[in-house]
Amino acid sequence: MSAEREVTGHDSANTAAYRGRFAPSPTGPLHFGSLVAAVASHLQALVAGGDWLLRIEDIDPPREIEGAAEQIIESLAAHGFQWSGSVLYQRHNQQNFDAISRSLLDSDLAFACSCSRAQIRKTARMGAVGPIYPGTCRDKIDLKHGPHSIRVRTMHEHISFEDALQGQIDCELDEDIGDFIIRRKDGLIAYSLAGALDDHAQGITEVVRGMDLLHFTPAQIFLQRLLGLRTPDYMHVPIAVTEAGDKLSKQTGARPLDNRQPANNLFRCLEFLRQAPPPALRTEPVEAIWSWARSHWEPRKLANCRKIPIQHINVFY
Repeated sequence: MSAEREVTGHDSANTAAYRGRFAPSPTGPLHFGSLVAAVASHLQALVAGGDWLLRIEDIDPPREIEGAAEQIIESLAAHGFQWSGSVLYQRHNQQNFDAISRSLLDSDLAFACSCSRAQIRKTARMGAVGPIYPGTCRDKIDLKHGPHSIRVRTMHEHISFEDALQGQIDCELDEDIGDFIIRRKDGLIAYSLAGALDDHAQGITEVVRGMDLLHFTPAQIFLQRLLGLRTPDYMHVPIAVTEAGDKLSKQTGARPLDNRQPANNLFRCLEFLRQAPPPALRTEPVEAIWSWARSHWEPRKLANCRKIPIQHINVFY
């Protein structure tokens, strides 16, 4: 099934060494929920003695907030994060994303789709993460010259992988997701494709991110197979949720991180991640907190945990 394509990179990578990354979108400043994912991914890299990269996923301008990327970088620096090399801005790889999506289209591994979301909702059945594309445009051949998105043909593929925390994950792409978008009708590249390509380009060996992104993983593994790319390991950490069960976000009241209290913020993250930091650590310098966390990091304490209510750790937002 593999259809190898030229995938350009940004960094020369030793694939035998650990390389992790944190890849926030600049849709606003970091809040507690995003700090949790950053701390977990950073600790994985620290314990492995590998590299931890910072990537700003700025490929969706309509959702981005001016100055958010700079705020994110400032917050990470204030909290003692240290990343390898320069920050990668994903928009700089737009030309490569476009070339890969067009190559898949020309190879008939993807197809042009003119459907609107409203049209899809009328005939689609609902899956775990939304309407499952009903295949309306799969066999049409006259859509490339008008406004269209690009969807990958999922080809009855079964995806199975072992998540470091969530165990075995199985997905029947046709039944559970359907033909998914890799380039939107407005020309913007979808997260599934951009993330898969940049993880390869940066030589990422393990992707550590929040549970809210788990549903993207089968699609990204499928793309990796189509393009002949290596599949990294995956670890999906629990997300912070409100008392009502909603993901902590700007929309649910999450305040930006207070960069004046990095030690307190990191301490609360370690509590959230069930690492049981000693109370005295809360008042220690940031460097001491990272040193303790590196020596005591036990991600297995989060096994099979998908979400944690923030009120259990007294996080105010």
